Amino acid sequence: MGILGKIFTWWNGATVSTAFNSAMTGEQVGTDVFGNTYYRARKPYPAGHPFAGRERRWVIYAGANDASNVPAEWHGWLHGSFDSAPESNLPPPRIWETGYTPNATGTASAYRPAGALEKGGRRAAATGDYEAWSPDA
Repeated sequence: MGILGKIFTWWNGATVSTAFNSAMTGEQVGTDVFGNTYYRARKPYPAGHPFAGRERRWVIYAGANDASNVPAEWHGWLHGSFDSAPESNLPPPRIWETGYTPNATGTASAYRPAGALEKGGRRAAATGDYEAWSPDA
């Protein structure tokens, strides 16, 4: 899409304005395993702002803008659950924890139950164990 895509679209990554603003007013805090870069504003919100005294935090995605690509620890940092970078606040991973899987909704690898139109639209035949409700009964 090129430079016009960066100027006018927000869904294909950071716009030119966001990238410029991040470089000028933001301080890079870190990156995650997916390559997303996290920033905080050098100055907190001014007095009179609804979030006065709090710092502004944001993410520049490595690929498409998909919030499901933000790991849980960075999600907590973005929302102010803790002040320092997530690496210093994380407990060691548990043996039962699984790795991240991206949101597959709207893609060919999305979950399709039996009977879905994308799988041919054939539902299982009724078994006769259902009894319809009747208001007269």
